[in-house]
Amino acid sequence: MHARTSSADAFGPATKAGWRARWFHIIFEHDDAAGRRFDVLVIVAILGSIAVAVFDTVAQVHARYSALFYALEWTFTLVFTLEYAMRILVVDRPWRYVCSFFGIVDLLAVLPTWISLVAVGSQYLLVVRALRILRIFRILKLTRYVGEADLLWITLVRARRKVLIFFSTILTLVLIFGALMYLIEGPQDGFTSIPTSMYWAIVTMTTVGFGDITPKTTLGKLITSLIILIGYSIIAVPTGIFTAELAAGMRARRNYLPCAQCGQADHEGDASYCRICGTPLHKAGEAQRQA
Repeated sequence: MHARTSSADAFGPATKAGWRARWFHIIFEHDDAAGRRFDVLVIVAILGSIAVAVFDTVAQVHARYSALFYALEWTFTLVFTLEYAMRILVVDRPWRYVCSFFGIVDLLAVLPTWISLVAVGSQYLLVVRALRILRIFRILKLTRYVGEADLLWITLVRARRKVLIFFSTILTLVLIFGALMYLIEGPQDGFTSIPTSMYWAIVTMTTVGFGDITPKTTLGKLITSLIILIGYSIIAVPTGIFTAELAAGMRARRNYLPCAQCGQADHEGDASYCRICGTPLHKAGEAQRQA
């Protein structure tokens, strides 16, 4: 649950004492019973609101429980609105919280339902439906309660350049093969444009193979076979990139000997003291050099 700690450090309590400081500790921290109970209640509310949003799209269920779903949705919306207001009220820098990732997620968790009050009328039915589906993004609120979410996010950030190069290469291949198939097969075989051919190349390279567009010529089939082989060869590349970065991050976090006082071994990569008993920590490499 390190993401919670980093958020608390970033925003800071509005006061050092009083009810605002106490609620800041409950909302943003997790090292006592009150903070843990708050986390559990918010997680239950998030999961409940997601369940309502999902099952409300099933016609038979909606017809039978629409009134219940409506009441539950507004209950969850009021709960999340109160939580959002409290977060703004107890932090030292409210605007920084509002503009942060979790601040935006918290706003998106309540905004669709409130907007649906003013988006009424038959001409707005599609908009209302889209806003109701946006409630699904409340699942993003769960990330602040996942202990290793920050490690996954750091891994994605570290791997972004490699992944960007990989996708740039893929898009280049898709463009080349799409243009080739457009020239070879032509509109008469379903390759009506280069974008359509690029769609076919993506489906083929990922070995999905919908079959809505298929090559008819011998040369087209030969190129298709080549694209499939290339797809099998490179489809695991982004997984390998992410796995390597994740393993490196985990090694960095666990580059400490167990605490000599209490034996605790799970510490952050930049930790200097044991998070359980406060004993100074020593990296494994430093200990070996001292030995």
